Amino acid sequence: MIRISSLKIPVENNSKNAIVKKCARNLKIKEDDIQDISLVKKSIDARDKENCLYVYTIDVKIKNRQKEESLVKKLKKNNIVLAKATCYKLPSNGSNPLKSRPVIVGSGPAGLFCALMLSKAGFSPIVLERGKDVDERSRDVELLFEKGILNTRSNVSFGEGGAGTFSDGKLNTMVKDKFGRNRFVLEEFVKHGAKKEILYDNKPHLGTDVLKDVVKGIRQEIISLGGEFYFSNTLLDFKEKNGQITTAVIEMNNGQIEELDCQVLVLALGHSARDTFEMLKNRGLNMEKKAFAVGVRIEHPAIMINESMYGKKNAKILPTASYKLTYNSNGRGVYSFCMCPGGYVVNASTEEGRICVNGMSYSKRDGENSNSALVVTVKEDDFKGNDVLAGMYFQRELEEKAFTEGNGKIPLQTLKDFKNNEKTTVLGEVKPSVKGGYSFANLRNVLPEFICQLLCEGISDFDKHIKGYGREDALLSAVESRTSSPVRILRDGDFESNIKGIYPCGEGAGYAGGITSAAMDGIKTAEAIIKKYYPV
Repeated sequence: MIRISSLKIPVENNSKNAIVKKCARNLKIKEDDIQDISLVKKSIDARDKENCLYVYTIDVKIKNRQKEESLVKKLKKNNIVLAKATCYKLPSNGSNPLKSRPVIVGSGPAGLFCALMLSKAGFSPIVLERGKDVDERSRDVELLFEKGILNTRSNVSFGEGGAGTFSDGKLNTMVKDKFGRNRFVLEEFVKHGAKKEILYDNKPHLGTDVLKDVVKGIRQEIISLGGEFYFSNTLLDFKEKNGQITTAVIEMNNGQIEELDCQVLVLALGHSARDTFEMLKNRGLNMEKKAFAVGVRIEHPAIMINESMYGKKNAKILPTASYKLTYNSNGRGVYSFCMCPGGYVVNASTEEGRICVNGMSYSKRDGENSNSALVVTVKEDDFKGNDVLAGMYFQRELEEKAFTEGNGKIPLQTLKDFKNNEKTTVLGEVKPSVKGGYSFANLRNVLPEFICQLLCEGISDFDKHIKGYGREDALLSAVESRTSSPVRILRDGDFESNIKGIYPCGEGAGYAGGITSAAMDGIKTAEAIIKKYYPV
């Protein structure tokens, strides 16, 4: 096939016929010479608000396939090349026998895709998940949202699918993918219920309503291949001999403690497995502090963001707009993160007496407001003490302050009051789109002053790029503290920790930053295991 990139079509006329016509014109052939087209990538160019364009990369199949190569050579255009498909392939098994089944801790994207690949290779893994399956987990999350009842083991962060299940479900990644892992992940999502648009959208997303069915489908595929899931089961400890893991110690869902023979233990923990981080530190696993970011969630009317990004003419006909904003002050970054178009701010707490927030969207992204994390980078020097878990304790301190400031609910404040260091008492035109209880507060009592000052600077700068971003009645809620893991669990070139047989992977271990990158890291971890072992 022939691949044409940078093909621009007006948003008002982006039918298949219009695309075929444009392809024929670019290739200097008749429309009838084109047998079929397929979309590779689709994005929006909204720099000219009066003339918004869809920008496509298209694979074109012409009827005379033998002429494709000569046609490309004749045209001599950089945006017209022969398409090269990259198909993902599992590696061959290694030479070492694996006598016990691999144990994977965590059923987020990293754990699920590690388990899927190991299942395809015949290893029949066991997946341990402290939370519940996605259906029961959803009921626990609704109890938190509606009645403020927190289940510390089954919530927005813990349970089948990981924290990404209750998020916007973004699938874009900056990870380079010459082996086809990214494409494989997206195809698996489509196979289990996602729309095929995620295969070509420049900024693909699923939405929490779709993600629930997708992760359930992947679990069922793993089980059909011989894997098993133990929900409401927690890794308490492990045993090792001569630097090699031998046993995983598990607290079962009935409260009993059991030991599993274990040569391979995959730690796909997620960024909130704080008790497990403490256990690993005490057991001598090599870990290091890492920088992350903390701040607030900011809400604006979705239509305001759309009009600023697309212009009034296209605000209601184009998909709900997303944005990405950055600002730098004296080497410290302020940036938007995990932006949720037409979404909701959610209570993402996992521990009693602590409050943190996240963002969530449904697949239609049709909520009244759009929200984003607005965060400031924090570095190792910002944490008290030399403990490898100092960043985690810093997160907890902020979450305790948020809990106190909000009287056990999400603390919420208008931008005007945040700037004036005053507790909010009345809202403006922007009404909260929040899942979970909230109360008026002063977020200056939650965040360190340097973060508050940088947030104010960043918002003022962002108002230059998005009209109305700095409006006085924009809403802030706190605390956005789980942007990424506060630690990195060190691993070598074979993906193993200093205790052999333990494989840290995914976002919680410090090697990913989102659904797709975590899934890809789970795949790479599975590949390392497959290359070393063969299943017995």
